[in-house]
Amino acid sequence: MKLKRLFTRKWIAATVLAILAVGIMVRLGIWQLDRLEQRRSFNARVIEQIEQEPLELTGDNLKLDLTGMEYRKVVLRGRYDFSQEVALRNQVLNDKIGVHLLTPLRISGTDQVVIVDRGWIPQDVYLTGDWSAFAEPGEVNVEGVIRATQSKPDFGRIADATPMPGERIESWNLANINQMAKQMSYPLLPVYIQQTPDGNWLNLPYRNVAIPELSEGSHMSYAIQWFAFASILAIGYPLYIGKNDSQRALKRKRYVLRKVEK
Repeated sequence: MKLKRLFTRKWIAATVLAILAVGIMVRLGIWQLDRLEQRRSFNARVIEQIEQEPLELTGDNLKLDLTGMEYRKVVLRGRYDFSQEVALRNQVLNDKIGVHLLTPLRISGTDQVVIVDRGWIPQDVYLTGDWSAFAEPGEVNVEGVIRATQSKPDFGRIADATPMPGERIESWNLANINQMAKQMSYPLLPVYIQQTPDGNWLNLPYRNVAIPELSEGSHMSYAIQWFAFASILAIGYPLYIGKNDSQRALKRKRYVLRKVEK
């Protein structure tokens, strides 16, 4: 079949649609490959941080770019400021809804303050508004991992409002440290610490750190599927046109033969 047949008046509209469809499928395949590369880069960064020795969060280490160290283990010491503690909503433990307590910690020997995710408490206790039973007074040692601020909500979640001057938001949908800092009476480090479980800690808040899944996901298989669909359409469409033309030509030939026989 001659390619110019694809662009005749009869087939031009279908051909344009087919070309657009092939282009879209190829672009979706490339997008999946881009997602795969992003996933691999993310996995490599997380693995690099996990394998590092714990960082003592004090002194000159506080001047490091902590925002690039998510999931790095840290150890620090300080005192909690429960007067400015907030809650992170919609946290689930063993199918039970609750919140995580986010508490500012004044790091010992410095003027720096960092938010610590101290762990999970049940929803019914949170709703009482009295979380004093979970206070940890005095100077405490904290072991945890660095977590990045959450500035954008996932699909289906709602972003928090920006606190107005003098306003205090007590319950948050995201651990958005930059927004929380606007209602604190002191600056905060740009990351927060998620406290890791301790075998000697048997009380609430319940500590738990979930390391993200480090697989490559299904991006490669999806990319192959989109490229396969594009190939099938790119090859199959001209073949279909050629077959259609051949069938029409055969029908015309048979029609002419019947006329001659009559």
